[in-house]
Amino acid sequence: MIEGHAEEKNTADFAARHRPVQYKTMGASNLTASQAGFGCYRVSIDVKHHENAMRKALTSGINIVDTSTNYANGGSEKLVGKVLDDMISEGALSRQEVIVVSKAGYLQGENYALSQERKHEGNAFKELVTFGKEMEHCIHPDFLNDQLARSLDRLNLETLDFLLLHNPEYYLEWAIEQGDSINEAREEYYRRIQNAFEYLEKEVNNGRIRAYGISSNTFTAASDASDFTSLDKIWSIAESISENHHFQLVQFPLNLMEVGAVLEKNQQGNHNILQYSESKNLAVLINRPLNAFSDNKLIRLTDIEAIKRQDRNEIIKKIRALAGSEKKLWMKILPKTDLLPGLTMRIKEQIAIGDHLKHYHLNFGSYEKWRQARDNFYLPRVQGVMDFLKDNTPHMEEITNWMADYQQVMENAFRAVASFYTEAAQKKANRMKESVNNADADWSSADTLSQKAFRCVRSTKGVSSVLVGMRKDFYVDDILKELHIPVPQKSRVPSWKKVSSDIHENI
Repeated sequence: MIEGHAEEKNTADFAARHRPVQYKTMGASNLTASQAGFGCYRVSIDVKHHENAMRKALTSGINIVDTSTNYANGGSEKLVGKVLDDMISEGALSRQEVIVVSKAGYLQGENYALSQERKHEGNAFKELVTFGKEMEHCIHPDFLNDQLARSLDRLNLETLDFLLLHNPEYYLEWAIEQGDSINEAREEYYRRIQNAFEYLEKEVNNGRIRAYGISSNTFTAASDASDFTSLDKIWSIAESISENHHFQLVQFPLNLMEVGAVLEKNQQGNHNILQYSESKNLAVLINRPLNAFSDNKLIRLTDIEAIKRQDRNEIIKKIRALAGSEKKLWMKILPKTDLLPGLTMRIKEQIAIGDHLKHYHLNFGSYEKWRQARDNFYLPRVQGVMDFLKDNTPHMEEITNWMADYQQVMENAFRAVASFYTEAAQKKANRMKESVNNADADWSSADTLSQKAFRCVRSTKGVSSVLVGMRKDFYVDDILKELHIPVPQKSRVPSWKKVSSDIHENI
């Protein structure tokens, strides 16, 4: 168990050692945090390059890590715990230098299975909200107590620096669907938050957390939206509990296409959420700086690699080569193994990527949808098969050779399919960069689209740190390059208005 917690002096000393990396003070905590944080939404202990990227980030001056109990079904917190334990044991880092944030609220995967088991035993978590297939949500103290214990165990920490309620606004959506009026739903919503805060204050006294907060996507919504979360109301709740409360951190999205944090005046005094947070000395973490949602579509705010569009016949040829390699595995190689027929059939079903692409390679519609299919559907299937074969046929040279050949054939096919979509995506990315350049002189000198999008956010007054997904060394290097450049923080409301208008008109 790693003892201690982030401390004011140690985080300041860490910052001094890693200049010119840029840092900010995190509100009332007085902790010094790098302006970029390592976001752990899609990292897991099962992936080696995720571990390498996190080590690189912490070694290079990034000292805030944001995870959640439900990320990678707990694998994200386990990775954070492993990296911290290794680096502290090596003397490369002290616990007092790094700020660890986690969140609780979702019941998915193992948590959902636990919930169903407790229901079966007649001991269900109280105040559960159902919001999807095999997905529930809860912020009741009993659930938070369970999750905090599991979180600290996975993180291998004695104390968590910040624990956040994770998207509590799911309750509002659920309650209104159940037929409650908006007023009834809101009254119950804030009662539940108060109940959670009273519990979290006890955990501060118990030493398991240092402070707490809320991560909500609807802090930035219009005040009359049915799922709006009022920071003004929540601040009043915290003050009613104790004048020395430990509600110190809020988290919400801000990016080139979701600008409510700056342009929506939804708080008391006609303030936006950033202005109100700053007036209360609350630390602010920004999420989704490079993942924008517009019209229910995800848009990645990153440059697209220039790939020359391949001829249609060439694309088909490479997809057929992929299908042929897969067919060789299940028809010629797997029959020579001792694997049961059922397992062989399962492998065939999992890795039939070439056959799938034959029918669908022209139907993704955009580069972003192709990228999502590649990263979230195809590659996990391939990785699962490869891991299984390594574990169950470790000494079979024919399979080892096939895996090496298949990797190259797959990369050729994926690159060919990507070439069909990249031209339009590149044009869109270039138009976005032009919009950023025209909106603010301080933003124009950043190089890549991701660096520009990151600079827009970190240069905005009230932002403490920006959480960026850095799953590979390349992403860490990209953000670190930008993080070495000092940029003044200003309100930048006119700049945000201009960039938002230009992008929505032209993209």
